[in-house]
Amino acid sequence: MSDDDDSIRSWVDAGVAHIELNRPEALNAWTPDMGRALLTTLNKASADPAVRAVLISGAGRAFSAGADVKNARELLPNGDPDLSGRLREIYNPIVLAVRSAPKPVIAAIHGACAGIGASLALACDLVLAAENAYLLMAFVRIGVMPDGGISLFLAERVGLTRAAQLTMLGDRLPARTALDWGLVTEIHPVDELMPSATALARRLAEGPTVALANIKRTLNDAAQTGLARHLELEATRQQEHGGTFDYAEGRAAFIEKRSTRFEGR
Repeated sequence: MSDDDDSIRSWVDAGVAHIELNRPEALNAWTPDMGRALLTTLNKASADPAVRAVLISGAGRAFSAGADVKNARELLPNGDPDLSGRLREIYNPIVLAVRSAPKPVIAAIHGACAGIGASLALACDLVLAAENAYLLMAFVRIGVMPDGGISLFLAERVGLTRAAQLTMLGDRLPARTALDWGLVTEIHPVDELMPSATALARRLAEGPTVALANIKRTLNDAAQTGLARHLELEATRQQEHGGTFDYAEGRAAFIEKRSTRFEGR
């Protein structure tokens, strides 16, 4: 399995496909090309019989800061920013690829795990976190709603009240609290995260692959039969923000590194 884009590094070792988000200068914020490369790499790992487990991590100081807000959006015919096209073409298929992979997928998160980066992490079967990791549903800070399946993942795991707290307030959730809430599997010192995650991935790679695949399929049947429909619902509703003042203001404030002045329109 070879690298498809500099923003994604991948290699296979001892039955584990290591996939590394590799835009450290931007805290691994996603661009469309990075997303396409990630989707291609995930699909290759899923189809490769030599791969029996997948480990996703981030280079540099963070797992992922989410989508790169500075990246220009495509426009719809009416001139509004297209906030749903990338979801349908790239990001939602990534989430579905993780959930449908017939092998365990592990996320190893450190530093910021925000926005679509948090969606990716919570789509994985197991999430190992460094002590400095935090989850951040930052969508509301730029005047949009969560996407990438995150509202479904949160509601099913922490309940509506905590899901509303995380998505409406947009505050950081430290790794220790995320562990207490059942959003991450284990916490490790920063320098022990990748050795621990690699050891866990190898343990799974040495396990009964068919049984693990059927466990995953059955858990999906129990909890996530509506994931594809939910992702489409998020994409449709996300687009409703494209023409709002608040989205334009939120994006501009983020880029200009100033406080937002939302007006509710």
